[in-house]
Formats: sequence, structure tokens, C-alpha cells
Amino acid sequence: MPAYSTKIYTSGNTLPQGLMEDHFFHSSRFYTLCQQTPRHRPYMVALEDAEGTIVAQMMAVVRYRTSWFPPYYYMHCRIMGEGVYRDEAKGDTFGQMLQALTSRLGQRMLYVEVSHLSAKMFGYKQLRDNRYFPVRWMSIHNSLHSRTPEERITPQMQQRIDNAYERGVVTNEVASDQDMVEFIKLLRHHNWLKPKRYIPADEFFHQLREQPDNGRLFLTRYKGHIIGCSAVIYSHRQAYLWYAAYRRKTFALVHPRELTIWHAIKDAHSRGFEHIFFMDVGLPFRKNKFRDFILRFGGKPVSTYRWFRCSIKWINSLLSWIYRD
Repeated sequence: MPAYSTKIYTSGNTLPQGLMEDHFFHSSRFYTLCQQTPRHRPYMVALEDAEGTIVAQMMAVVRYRTSWFPPYYYMHCRIMGEGVYRDEAKGDTFGQMLQALTSRLGQRMLYVEVSHLSAKMFGYKQLRDNRYFPVRWMSIHNSLHSRTPEERITPQMQQRIDNAYERGVVTNEVASDQDMVEFIKLLRHHNWLKPKRYIPADEFFHQLREQPDNGRLFLTRYKGHIIGCSAVIYSHRQAYLWYAAYRRKTFALVHPRELTIWHAIKDAHSRGFEHIFFMDVGLPFRKNKFRDFILRFGGKPVSTYRWFRCSIKWINSLLSWIYRD
């Protein structure tokens, strides 16, 4: 493999020219979005050849998490996908970027998480060499290119959706400042008892609303009540359902969860995306209600890994032993 120089950029003003922009989660667009969001700090790792051409790049986002009750403060880092590459030595260049980033982060992060790799075994050796350990995870995506969503959904789910539409449920894109207030209010209320579910600061969603090429925000209504919301990201001909919330107990008879997810699928199909990915289906337990629910829309389950590295060495060693293959 040719020798490449590694550079890590921590300021949008110093980002180099020639970054590849196809994959949103490793683009300068996502970098800017995160840099302008409180409690976020993006890192762009780039490999350059002797002529200064970028041959690979990978973006990581450091998040600062705090709470008054219970009191805590820590930082963690998230890498979504293996990055973007021009050359064919994908595995080797991934390892070089991962090692540089891991070394740069040092002991300041409570943990680093690598998710949504393109293949289950991608980067296995490089991640192991850097003391990351794998946790079995579940991924689900719906194909949108060969058959329509109506051809994939179960008859029972389709009937629920049709009945809800007949009752007057509608889903529209967030179109006003008041819509934005309602979107954020429901999203935070839905997730406040889910400590692992990290919800960015409000600025993140305000910026996303202003960038429709990168993603869209939706609200589901029933007789003037906000009963569901979702945030969908677009990247390289794929759609990603990243955040969603619903009032499924208060408005159970009109199925807000089903209508919110269904609209995200239908909208992605109408815009010509190849797939829609559900970004946090969770651990592959034998019984997983949310996974079973998502599969009723005709999606495909895929077993994968998420990789973690804890900065506390003895905890990382213990977890590596617990999650050994």
C-alpha cells in the first residue's frame, strides 16, 4: 500500500479542499452541522497522498453529556460507518485512520462507538488491534427500488394505516417555527427516560430543517394534536430514519407509531432512494418488540456488530472478555 500522510481536522475553517461529499456522515456538510451544534465537536480524519489528494476520510463526533440529577459529565465519540475511500486498499487505510483517531482522543473519552459498518466483518482485525470489542447488534433496512412499500407491508399493518388515514391522520414536513417547537417538544418528551438515546441540542434540528438536501423533519397530526415526529437523513442514494417519537398510548386508536414510520418510508420511496435504514433497532434479543414492529413494514434484518472501546483499561478488558467471540 502506498504511504499516505494522516491529518486530523478539528476546525471547519481548516478543512481541506477535495473532501468527498457523497456520504453525508463523513462529509463537510455533516461536519459543519455538528460544529454548530452545542456539546458536539467533530473530528475529520483524512489520508493524503504525496500530491495532497485526499484518498480516504472518516468523520467522528465527540459528544458532551451532562446532567444535574443524577450529576454526571462525560464525553463519548461516535463514528457512523467506515468512511469514504478513493483507493482499493480500504481495510488498510481504515486501520490507519482509526489508529490515528484513537490515539488523538486518548483517555478523555469515556468510550468510542463505531457503528453502521457496510459489512459485519469489515475492519475486524484493525478494530481488534486498537482494543475495540464487538457487540452483536441488529440492523434493519427496507428496499425501495425493486418493489413498492405497499407490496412489502403486511396486510394487517396496511389495514391499520388505511383506517388511521380515514380517521383524519396526516403527516407533513415541518414548515414553521411553531412546527419546530412541537417537533422538539415531542422528541425530547418521548426520549427523556431513555438515557442511552442521545438527542442533540435544538440547533441541530433547526439547521437540518434549513438543509432539505441533507434530510427532512416530519410531524404527524390528528385533529390538531401532534402525535408523531421523525427526522430522516439522506446520504448517497440512501435514507436513514435517525430519530422518531410518537404518542402511541394517548392516541392508540389512530396508530401514531405506524403512521409516522410509514410516511418516512413512503416519502423516501417517492424521492427515489434505494433503501431506508432504521438506525437504532437495538440488540438482537430473541424477543424485541420494536424489531418485530419494524419488520412488519417488509424490512430485512441483518446481524451486525457495533464496536466499542472504553478508556478505563480494566473495564475495557472485562467487556472485551464478556463480549468475546
